[in-house]
Amino acid sequence: MNSDSSKGKMEFGPRRGYYHEIDAKAAAGILDDETLSRYEDYDLLYRTLCGVLFNFVPKSGHPGGSISSGRIVSSVLFDAMDYRMDDPQCEDADLISYAAGHKAMGLYAMWALRNECARAARPDILPDPKHQLRMEDLLGFRRNPTQETPLFSKFNAKPLDGHPTPITPFVKLSTGASGVGIPTSFGLAYGAMDYWGKDSPLVHVIEGEGGMTPGRVSEGLASAASAQLWNIVLHVDWNQSSIDSDRVCREGDQPGDYVQWTPAEFCYVHDWNVISVEDGKDYRQIHAALKYASDHMNDQPTAIVYRTIKGWKYGIEGRKSHGAGHDFCSLEYFDTLKPAEERFGIEFPKDVCSKEPVEVEKHFYETLLTYRKILEEKKELSDYFAGRLQDAAERLEKSNRQRRNPKVDLDLIYSDKVGYDDVPDECSFAPGSSQTLRAALGLTLGYLNRETGGALIGSSADLLGSTSINKLNAGFPEGFYNSVSNPDSRLIASGGICEDAMGGLMAGISTYGKAIGAGSSYGAFITSLQHISARLHGIGQQAREAYLGKPYNTWILVNAHAGLKTGEDGPTHADPQCLQEIQENFPSGVLITLTPWDPNEMYPMVVAGLKKRPAVLAPFVTRPSETIIDREKMNLPPATEAVKGAYSMRKADPTLEHYHGTLVLQGSGITNTFVSQVLPRIDEAGYNMNIYYISSAELFSMLPEEEQEEIFPEELTREAIAITGLTLPTMYRWVTSREGRKRSIHAFKAGRYLGSGKAHKVFEEANLHGEGQWKTIREYAEWMESSDSDI
Repeated sequence: MNSDSSKGKMEFGPRRGYYHEIDAKAAAGILDDETLSRYEDYDLLYRTLCGVLFNFVPKSGHPGGSISSGRIVSSVLFDAMDYRMDDPQCEDADLISYAAGHKAMGLYAMWALRNECARAARPDILPDPKHQLRMEDLLGFRRNPTQETPLFSKFNAKPLDGHPTPITPFVKLSTGASGVGIPTSFGLAYGAMDYWGKDSPLVHVIEGEGGMTPGRVSEGLASAASAQLWNIVLHVDWNQSSIDSDRVCREGDQPGDYVQWTPAEFCYVHDWNVISVEDGKDYRQIHAALKYASDHMNDQPTAIVYRTIKGWKYGIEGRKSHGAGHDFCSLEYFDTLKPAEERFGIEFPKDVCSKEPVEVEKHFYETLLTYRKILEEKKELSDYFAGRLQDAAERLEKSNRQRRNPKVDLDLIYSDKVGYDDVPDECSFAPGSSQTLRAALGLTLGYLNRETGGALIGSSADLLGSTSINKLNAGFPEGFYNSVSNPDSRLIASGGICEDAMGGLMAGISTYGKAIGAGSSYGAFITSLQHISARLHGIGQQAREAYLGKPYNTWILVNAHAGLKTGEDGPTHADPQCLQEIQENFPSGVLITLTPWDPNEMYPMVVAGLKKRPAVLAPFVTRPSETIIDREKMNLPPATEAVKGAYSMRKADPTLEHYHGTLVLQGSGITNTFVSQVLPRIDEAGYNMNIYYISSAELFSMLPEEEQEEIFPEELTREAIAITGLTLPTMYRWVTSREGRKRSIHAFKAGRYLGSGKAHKVFEEANLHGEGQWKTIREYAEWMESSDSDI
């Protein structure tokens, strides 16, 4: 259907961001011929090196996008960033983040060439080899740490992951998974802006148009513009080619295969400054765009969109170059070397080598040494780019960046001044009063935030009050954070109902290392939607620890309204499956779940969890109010026992004649019902039972094995049954027998999703109400007594 232009045309409303175009005419005279020639030579070496990497790690890597982004990145590194080559961890330096993680081949090639320029001309500006990415490290491209080839071992080459991780100097994030790189990179910018304010370092983000198609990217763009993160410069390598398409976006009157916007339109609609570069292969136009961006900084983030060609001059262009290249040591590969050979008067090794790993590595290294020889002999080239690195360091020193708020002290949480057993009054609740778990969490985070001067930053999927994460902001200015008008607020708008981007934003904030990001939504949504961000944050923190020996930076993933007590919202929202998705489902120490049942357990557990320094701390909290139990009167251990991850509510007396087995509980709703309605009946009946509550499977696993056995002997798992408002697999560790699992009751016992209604009616449907629990326990106890044996 054709549109009727006579009926009017839609136009954008007022924008805070501007739009500007750069073409050859606008870029005239930006670089003199000599400087342009040097950049052209650098890019020739870079493009060729990308081809070399693909050749020696064949069928692996992404040459196309690495090549098309090379001129953009080299211009940013040598012309736009203020940083210190000798200190990759420099806190006040500008950052560059490869949101486009599939361009990792290009990142490694660029880093190694930059390092070689400094090595040849200014070795004094290089750090210790551990903090460099050397030519020798390219021997580790897409190699496992267990690689045993001789040169990899001899040079202690870094195992360079297929997508970037912080084991590489100057890399802060793990990226590459389905658009996560954009919001996590923007999270870095949030962290930098919050910490430095008007002196904030810039965060340069590299992405392509294909990587902008996931929904979380739109959410991230909205959040950054709304918060006025003027410290972001997004560099878009618009090569128009993905894995399957050579027309990703609409262009001119040609509709796109995937989206009907151009990257410039996409950013502009989100109120970004947009600079459109007609030819992203033209160094003059690239530098003109960078200069314009620098000269016209305002309060909005900036996107520079460069029109490029994927795989330019590689011999394979467009989508076919995305993840593919020339065959190993083929004539086509050798053809890619000829322009550099002719330009620099050298010859790359061309002996047809076998595919035997040791020989391949030897040939690879000889080829890499050719680059070293070029840069050692072409002193004017290495001198120039080493000089640009020195200029970047001098600009940084001259800027004298100062912290926005020196009173913020995240480290206080990890000091002896904050203890799990020293509970503040506002986080302690009197027996008989009412409180929600979500509010207890919000009050805990709010207390820690005030104590640290504002080192926690919260967000939600349009559920600030509903999930009580807004209490984190108590004592700070109301409203959402804005770098210009409300920089002291501790609440970020993540784009609306946007769990996807929120996970990345919070992970990026935490990664920056000066604050803890805490995001909340329904457990039914957030656990799944932020799983990728959680994985990548865990991978990144693990790599950072391996590289720097530093503990993980924690992000708090709040699974609110978790479980069956959200019954009025129905099975779409009252999700018992969310814990199963992540409990004990990450490498040890990466993610810790918290499943308290008593609001008085919240503060001790959160503090204990934070002090373990996981990459992700994932509390599960419910919505309704609970009556605070008098633990002493009920003969229950103090709430601080929850920090062990599992604790005994009752211990069987081995001296008694009859023994009634072991019961294991998990989940707030069913446990409050159990303690108030069922436990008194167990005591009255005189059942001689072990009764355990599981408050955190991961915290329990972190105890010494001897202490684990003392708290919960393994032999008891072979007789135990479980009662949980979640799913049975979360209890498999504690209930190991077939009979025990058959006798357990859980949310899916009836083999179906449960209906809607008040929480107690949903519990009744699941047989998890007081009578259902009591019947299950009574039958089990009688069976144990009559059988008088292990299950």
